[in-house]
Amino acid sequence: MAVEMAYSELAAPVDLNHPGHYVHWGVVQISVANLVVIGLMVLVFVAAVLLPFPKGRGRR
Repeated sequence: MAVEMAYSELAAPVDLNHPGHYVHWGVVQISVANLVVIGLMVLVFVAAVLLPFPKGRGRR
């Protein structure tokens, strides 16, 4: 009983009991969730390329 309550509280913020939302561009169809994940991956990639490397100690 306590385990079921813990699972229901963890699952409460996300309701997966409905069809997903999709974006259509001609023959391309992608879910909004996947589009968000791809956007976040591109953002992390751009940040990794543009941010400078941390500088270590100088050589002695």
